[in-house]
Amino acid sequence: MKDVKITVMRVTTYPDLMEQYENPISHACDMREGTSFVSHAAQMPEGFCDSAWESVYPFLKTLAEGGGNFYDGWMKNPHSALISCNDGFRPVSFLLETVE
Repeated sequence: MKDVKITVMRVTTYPDLMEQYENPISHACDMREGTSFVSHAAQMPEGFCDSAWESVYPFLKTLAEGGGNFYDGWMKNPHSALISCNDGFRPVSFLLETVE
């Protein structure tokens, strides 16, 4: 299996939606733009968000197995994917890239 680099590209928040719909929480997300992780053998890297892992894992596993070219040429680099976590209040975008 190939290693896959995961880079936090963008962290966004929607305060209006949070105020209207979310119950107050003391801790939500530790992801910071520019932070990188490496997944070995399609395993979740230490310190990576459990919830975000659920979103990126299917794409990461395919890349780790040598696949790619998602959605018939969606990405300029066929061995990459830009995936967002499933938090509608504070989505984080991750760039997944196969490490050669």
